[in-house]
Amino acid sequence: MDRIQKQELVTSLNDIFGSVNLIVVARPLGLTVAESTDLRVQMRDLGASFKVTKNRLTRLALKGTKFEPLSDLFKGPTAIAYSKDPIAAAKVAVKFANGNDKFDIIGGGLYDEVLDPAGIKFLATLPSLDELRARIVGMISTPATRIAGVLQAPGAQLARVVQAHASKGEAA
Repeated sequence: MDRIQKQELVTSLNDIFGSVNLIVVARPLGLTVAESTDLRVQMRDLGASFKVTKNRLTRLALKGTKFEPLSDLFKGPTAIAYSKDPIAAAKVAVKFANGNDKFDIIGGGLYDEVLDPAGIKFLATLPSLDELRARIVGMISTPATRIAGVLQAPGAQLARVVQAHASKGEAA
């Protein structure tokens, strides 16, 4: 990799660090190409990304970003998972780490907070932004459904009374 490519990579990583809300730092020790591809696909499905990084270039890219305190984590083989959604990358990374002993989560950052592996695992247990939105819509629509049922009930009762009187009149 020549100097211009390195500079472009640092700029690209710096842009990523400036635009995402969550970074998960992991050690992919001995992952096969198929396993890495599977992880990338899982990340992409939830709107996250996964990238194996060069430590020195990543530390340069972290300078001046909210994730600068993560620089100490970049020693040895490292990779990053990142997403704008504050939960997505953590969910996939933790799920993958639980099923694969070659992938260890060593820390990360959420907004401007540094997280340890336990913090990343806790994040993975939280509902995603889409799940929270669905719950809110459900909570809002439930009272509306109940109101519609209550408003509809008197009309249905009135219709039954009229039908009963009509049936009574036909019988006589």
